[in-house]
Amino acid sequence: MLDLFTIFSKGGIVLWCFEGTSQFFAPSVNALIRSVLLQERTGFNTYNSDGLTLQYKLDNEFELIFVVAYQKILQLSYIDKFLDCIQLEFRDKYKDDLLQGNLIGSFDFEDIYMRVLHDVEEASRQQAKAPKKMKSYEQSSKSQKTIASMIIDKKGSEKASATKVVKEVKIPVPVTPSQKPDVTQNDDTMIDQIAMNRQKFFEKQQAKPKQKEGKSPKPMNESKKTKQARQWENGGTNRDTKSLDFSDALTLDGSAEQQNGIQEVATDQNLVGKMRGEIKGMEIESETEESEMEEVATDTDTKKKKKGRLTNGKPTVAASSGWFGNAFKGLVGSKIISHEDMAPVLDKMKDHLIAKNVAADIADKLCQSISTKLEGKVLGTFSGVANTVKVSLTDACVQILSPKRRIDILRDVMEAQRMKHPYTITFCGVNGVGKSTNLAKVTFWLVENGFRVLIAACDTFRAGAVEQLRTHTRHLNALHPPAKHDGVQMVQLYEKGYGKDAAGIAMEAINYARDTRMDVVLVDTAGRMQDNEPLMRSLAKLIKVNRPDLVLFVGEALVGNEAVDQLVKFNQALADHSNMENPQLIDGIVLTKFDTIDDKVGAAISMTYITGQPIVFVGTGQTYTDLKSLNARAVVHSLMKA
Repeated sequence: MLDLFTIFSKGGIVLWCFEGTSQFFAPSVNALIRSVLLQERTGFNTYNSDGLTLQYKLDNEFELIFVVAYQKILQLSYIDKFLDCIQLEFRDKYKDDLLQGNLIGSFDFEDIYMRVLHDVEEASRQQAKAPKKMKSYEQSSKSQKTIASMIIDKKGSEKASATKVVKEVKIPVPVTPSQKPDVTQNDDTMIDQIAMNRQKFFEKQQAKPKQKEGKSPKPMNESKKTKQARQWENGGTNRDTKSLDFSDALTLDGSAEQQNGIQEVATDQNLVGKMRGEIKGMEIESETEESEMEEVATDTDTKKKKKGRLTNGKPTVAASSGWFGNAFKGLVGSKIISHEDMAPVLDKMKDHLIAKNVAADIADKLCQSISTKLEGKVLGTFSGVANTVKVSLTDACVQILSPKRRIDILRDVMEAQRMKHPYTITFCGVNGVGKSTNLAKVTFWLVENGFRVLIAACDTFRAGAVEQLRTHTRHLNALHPPAKHDGVQMVQLYEKGYGKDAAGIAMEAINYARDTRMDVVLVDTAGRMQDNEPLMRSLAKLIKVNRPDLVLFVGEALVGNEAVDQLVKFNQALADHSNMENPQLIDGIVLTKFDTIDDKVGAAISMTYITGQPIVFVGTGQTYTDLKSLNARAVVHSLMKA
């Protein structure tokens, strides 16, 4: 017996519902709607939530959804057949009401539901009891092969092997006793031949090499040319060493180093004041969109009709109807989209997505979701299959990139100020993706909005990591000196050197920030590959012990299939090594190096599809102001551009 069966419209109106138990199913159904249906993840028709398995079927013609729920531990093989049968029964009984849009009323469907469920369960039992039969030859894939296909595939190799066999086979000739060869004569002949070959070899070795015609011999006494050192302009000599040596100006208190730091950032003073308020979004290119993709396979006949091709010297009936006939046919909107109509278009769309750096698995799931969403839907006025699929795919990508929850860091920091504790953000990711650089950009943005930031140097593994953060701290304080903020230093670095426990350093930094009334703590962690178990345990420990307010995964926009592997394994490691019932996983994504990929923006789709978490920041350059917020429509515009 099923725990729940319900029918509701895509507008949220429940038409009929049956509950087999007293369990409260609303959270599970709401999770299905929120995480699958609204997020365009309908490629697979099952979803697990709170120990239940929810299986659903879409009716795109009448905009209905049929949902079944049962215990996850059960393995029910008849659910697909049950959903197909119950959908047909409901459509047949209430077809007139559905066509008129009369969804508010009483639908007496219990008797039909019980009958269909009983029939399907009984058929499943009989099928399980029946002995399994072997496939017949006609049912096997071998029977589908034709002789022509086998000949075409192996034609060249068969010819080659045949000629080879012909060359190698020697026909034996029968030898009579009177025709036996003289063995002694053959031995003498072989010895003479060997001696002649040796003589020729020795003569060839002793002969002088012949000079090639047309080339004069090189003189023997010519000296070898050596590479001359290039003389650079303004290169300087040893006399300039003293003027270029600044080591004498250093003092013990590091004042010269600080002075040099101020000189380095003197040219960047124009950056100050540009990052106040919310981070600006990415801009959509002003280019006109590319022409729509040409329809394939499904619209071939329509194109032929428009061209008015002749058949046996006479125009076809469809061609003779002219433009008006085609236009009137489009106005009716009676064509129902089938899977066969969409297959060639979806194949091209899938290849296009993969070419734009979308992971292959994600591209396949997206196309399956679009197929499920559109199958059985009636085409609109003047709408082609290719255009409908492209519009639907565009909307799906925008929906995926639009966050389920909005992360407003400025609002959360002000709330943490009111609660008198620092707001903590942890940056994690693989090696070389730009964690420290983008942490410095986020620091600059927070300082621009008047918040004091403490940077915790928890990368105790990579050589130079602490020095890099120290340099960023010096530059940021030079851009926002204490004199501009009532003598308060806006950026501080908390570091304990190398080889220490990262979780302990983060805890000390948070306590220090609480004591000194710092507003934000940004935790920089070591880069680690997703398969490095010791470092993944260390990251899980850091997050478990300190419970940061936000965990950001830093990934680069250059990756394709690797993005899926990284995010899945990072989340899995955080869940496995935390030893908690509800572990803290990745809360958001920082997408770096976005300025290097042109229109190959597929990594954004892959990352958000896998985690379901939003892209909080996008790194678009190397300066502190090169930090943007994600514009979903701008990314999808680049993604769909041919």
